[in-house]
This record gives sequence, structure tokens and C-alpha cells, in this order.
Amino acid sequence: MAARTGAFRAAREEKIKRGSPGQRGGEAANLDRIIHERTRLAIVSALAVNSALTFNELKGLLKVSDGNLSVHARKLEDAGYIACTKSFAGRLPRTEYRLLAAGRRALEKYLDHMEALIRATREG
Repeated sequence: MAARTGAFRAAREEKIKRGSPGQRGGEAANLDRIIHERTRLAIVSALAVNSALTFNELKGLLKVSDGNLSVHARKLEDAGYIACTKSFAGRLPRTEYRLLAAGRRALEKYLDHMEALIRATREG
């Protein structure tokens, strides 16, 4: 039984790697590695359903450290997926993030890829 399960998994993984007919290189190979990381996906997803979020709001939602959020937000900003606006509210610094059109397109494409992987796995 274990050998059959292992063979089944190997066949499924190969199918995912190859992709369905007409796909170039399979869906797994085409995933956006910038968004695929858990924290960056969470940032983009949170911004997709909110017009803007502050640093502290994102930090609270995602339950991550200041440094972790800063590094991942910078990577998304460098990719052109989010915009960062720094200002002051009285004497306190305020950092706000918004999802840009390129980030929304990247998220939609990523979700399409994940849906295709799920379909391929269920059909296998």
C-alpha cells in the first residue's frame, strides 16, 4: 500500500511539473516567487481587501515582527507591487501601504496559478 501511495504521489508531482497540455513549463514553475512567500502573500492579500493599511495595522494583522514586516514590505515595494507613504501624525511617524495595479495583477495571476495546481492535483 505504501509503495502504491508513493508511486501515486510521484506521478501527481510529475503531472504538476509538466502541466496540462498547452501550458508552458507547468504551473508550479510559473509561480511568482515574490508573492509565493507566506508573509509577502499575506501583505498583498491584506492590501487587496483594504484601500491602505498602516505599518502597525499590517503588523497586528499578520502577527510579525517590525523587522520581518519591513524586509518583506521592501521586497514588494522594490518589485513595484505596493507603495509606501511615510508621513507624520502629529509627532509620530506614520507609514502607510497601498497595493498598486501591478501588485493586484500579480496577485490575480498567482491565484490563477494556485487554482490550476489545485485542479491538477484533484484530477490526478
